[in-house]
Amino acid sequence: MHYFAIIAIGSRPALPVRRIISLLIACLSAAYCPAQALFSLSTDLTLLHSLKEQQRFWSVGQTLRVQFQVSPTDGPDIWYGYTSAGKFRNDLVATAKDPNTQPARLPFQARCGVSFRHLSIGWKHYLKGQAGAGSGWNGYFCAGFGLVGGKADNRYSTAIDTAIYSLPAGPASGTGMFKRLTLDLALGAEAPLGGGLYLYGEARGWLPTSDYPSRYLLVNEHAPLVGSLSLGVRILFD
Repeated sequence: MHYFAIIAIGSRPALPVRRIISLLIACLSAAYCPAQALFSLSTDLTLLHSLKEQQRFWSVGQTLRVQFQVSPTDGPDIWYGYTSAGKFRNDLVATAKDPNTQPARLPFQARCGVSFRHLSIGWKHYLKGQAGAGSGWNGYFCAGFGLVGGKADNRYSTAIDTAIYSLPAGPASGTGMFKRLTLDLALGAEAPLGGGLYLYGEARGWLPTSDYPSRYLLVNEHAPLVGSLSLGVRILFD
């Protein structure tokens, strides 16, 4: 019997347990179709880096994943990932509304924290080896489309009197949510450990395909632009 361990970040789960159970039940039901397709469950620890200028930061996260096999080398790939809040700062300037006000420009910082939740549905193709290989190593490529939900928490270093000064367009002070559609790409390698257990490493990237404006981000165009490295385990069920 295999035991599937989930690594939690922080004291509170990022995804309610009932949602995880519902997702797994749906995936298991789909797996036990008449064709009795093989499927895998995976989890990994992720180091994520936001690449966009003025929003660069590091954070850690976890991915929960279901992979189905319609052939030894191909199949649908569904994953949900979440991250801790990455910290960064934006240098901003408030401008006096009255030209006689001194100082006319008031520099300050926005201390920002951004975290992500990401659902992706795509396809996994083995370039070398196959999902059920018992020896050697496998190389694979994944591509799919995703939906990112972000949370931004911003705090200004200086209290600004908005009756006297005009604030820049962003990022706004406070906490706000934003969403983006993404093109998700990944390249990975894995090696069997025995008993249907595989150790894998993976490099991923998110390419935003939508730019819904958010006043809680300084840069909205083509953001977030994210790269990550993951290390995890996959369990193959047959």
